Amino acid sequence: MKNQSIKQVVAIGVGAALFVVIGMISIPTPVPNTNIQLQYALQSLLSIIFGPVVGLFVGLIGHAVKDAVSGGLWWTWIIASGLFGLAVGLFRKYIRVTQGVFELKDIVFFNLIQVVANALVWGVLAPLGDVAIYHEAAEKVFAQGIVAGIGNAVTVAIAGTLLLLAYSRTQTRSGSLKKD
Repeated sequence: MKNQSIKQVVAIGVGAALFVVIGMISIPTPVPNTNIQLQYALQSLLSIIFGPVVGLFVGLIGHAVKDAVSGGLWWTWIIASGLFGLAVGLFRKYIRVTQGVFELKDIVFFNLIQVVANALVWGVLAPLGDVAIYHEAAEKVFAQGIVAGIGNAVTVAIAGTLLLLAYSRTQTRSGSLKKD
């Protein structure tokens, strides 16, 4: 158990640092203050490998540091990043990458989970938080949230799936070793 918690702490630290670095790369969208972000693919990989706690803290810490470096903390979106990692990580036992398996049914299930998580955190929770806490215009923040959710879902579907596929190929497939 101790070894597992050390791995999780390291995964959180490395994951949060990579979240910040990758988060500096953003693709602008037509919606103001809304960019397509690539770091959520990495966060989803870490959430599946290490679980929901790692996914939560990679998102919370990584997004908070990224915002602080960029000039201002936006807590509703920081919390949404953490919740995305938590949500994806909750389903890790149904995605078999750590057993060396990432087949079509795993890919479909992973993408179903991440699309739902993206829709919920960016299309609902972050905008509602912006309206309630920051008194932002609902029309503006829901537009931002929907565009961010779609962009994140597409990047996780492509890059996250590729990362999980690559990772699964580094793992020994269950039952593949035979005694001579």
